[in-house]
Amino acid sequence: QVQLVESGGGLVQAGGSLRLSCAASGRTFRRYVMGWFRQAPGKEREFVAAIRWSGGNTYYADSVKGRFTISRDNAKNTVYLQMNSLKPEDTAVYYCAATYGPRLTPNEYEYNYWGQGTQVTVSS
Repeated sequence: QVQLVESGGGLVQAGGSLRLSCAASGRTFRRYVMGWFRQAPGKEREFVAAIRWSGGNTYYADSVKGRFTISRDNAKNTVYLQMNSLKPEDTAVYYCAATYGPRLTPNEYEYNYWGQGTQVTVSS
């Protein structure tokens, strides 16, 4: 059974940094794409970043490009989201997700597995 467990959220001031982690278990993720999404209060869930587990290719939403970095540690079966220069508009619940196949997709409906989410709050 696939499990995705996020951690690392919290409260930070604008301009600060946080690193989110997503520990993946239950299968070999070599042929998966891992994604990060977020959902702010009253808004729809939106794509943040994705990484192809094999090869490490990445894809970012324009709103976070240059500030956020997605990476993975094969030995730990963990995906990270390093978030720098945080803004109040980055406040949201952040979710880790997984989809089988090579396509770096921003479409949440193509992701089959989801974590429970971790809250990130950026104060101004």
